[in-house]
Amino acid sequence: MPKKQKINILWFTKDLRTRDSESLYNVIQEELPFLAMYVFDAEFFAQKQFGSKKIGKYRTKFLLESVENLKQNLAKQKIPFLVKYGKTEDVFKDISEEFEVVKIFCQEEWTKEETDLQTKIRSVVPAAVWEKSYSQFLVHPLFVFKTLDKIPMLFTAFRQKIEKNLLIRPEFESEDLMYDKSEIHFKSDTISLKSLGFEDFETDERTAFPFSGGENEALKRLHHYFSETQNLSQYKQTRNGLVGKDYSSKFSAWLSDGSLSAVTIYHEIKKYEEEFGANDSTYWLIFELLWRDFFRYVSLQYKDLIFWKSGINHQKYFAENNKTLIQKWKNGETDSDFVNANMLELKNTGWMSNRGRQNVASYFCKILKQDWRIGAAYFEEMLIDYDVHSNYGNWMYLAGVGNDNRDRTFNPEKQAEMYDSNQEFRKLWLKQ
Repeated sequence: MPKKQKINILWFTKDLRTRDSESLYNVIQEELPFLAMYVFDAEFFAQKQFGSKKIGKYRTKFLLESVENLKQNLAKQKIPFLVKYGKTEDVFKDISEEFEVVKIFCQEEWTKEETDLQTKIRSVVPAAVWEKSYSQFLVHPLFVFKTLDKIPMLFTAFRQKIEKNLLIRPEFESEDLMYDKSEIHFKSDTISLKSLGFEDFETDERTAFPFSGGENEALKRLHHYFSETQNLSQYKQTRNGLVGKDYSSKFSAWLSDGSLSAVTIYHEIKKYEEEFGANDSTYWLIFELLWRDFFRYVSLQYKDLIFWKSGINHQKYFAENNKTLIQKWKNGETDSDFVNANMLELKNTGWMSNRGRQNVASYFCKILKQDWRIGAAYFEEMLIDYDVHSNYGNWMYLAGVGNDNRDRTFNPEKQAEMYDSNQEFRKLWLKQ
């Protein structure tokens, strides 16, 4: 029997980019040829929780665009890219039958589904060495855990300690590296919205997020929001907006699938400050990136507790299970027109403003008194920019079982008066 060719695998998951890609940078330094790959996992697309799918049509479309753009960008670097549909462990098994997999390069994960999947892959390629990178953070864990023994319960305490001597790594110069090793041939699958179980759809023209997936779109948006319009200089004043594409940076969807890195955004903010000046707004975007990191560190510390009804705080959480009320909330048919407008925006576009999310989550938990995990699962299905750490961190927070167990309840009428006083947003979504 002929000896199998030795190869490495670059397994893309939530790091769908070539710029500032630690795994890509590292794998290309190795002697062995490598196969870059992405798997649309069949089990993931079939799963349900609390009556919601794990992924809906909006994020699926965005993901397909991101993977296609990654393929184009890797091709410019002469890197072969395998795209498959099926069980991820089966794809690894098929590759290992043809090749000897020496190393697997990928992004580090610690939440349940991701670690379970890695365990399944280990069982089919037990000899492979894993080279993992923490590329989803702004502030690297080495810096954070040198500064902190453990992650504090309150964001303010985390931020103040981390900001004191903030050190952000440079970007990995990975996007210009050329692949000069032998090509590995393995047949890709043709994957579409339809083959993943969704009908094609037109983007609702009212959406505040009319963007496509992919690294190129992300960098285009970054350029538009920073140097083209200098909107960054007004970010703090406009970030609570509700209508239109420029009230906030809208980077979250590209950050969530890794088409754009937080480190890239940080260094671009610093360049912007040198050219156009620093102010509260330029700082505030870094502040928001730190919030994003904070929820990642919370999930890293508490692991599966972020999915428990009692949360990381082990708080008693009383919830009714009223299917009618839950359905009315999803359909935008509650007693609050502000909540309804936000829920209809989500249902029709896969997007909702930060202000809207806080209000509808608070309403679901505190006014309707339903199980917060049902709301979190619905967001997981619907949001284009769904991210496990921020989603569950924010839902716990608003349910009172997370990082701030004060009993805070948003008053949607007051909030509507403050943020939609001319009713522009409500008229946009509630017109019959």
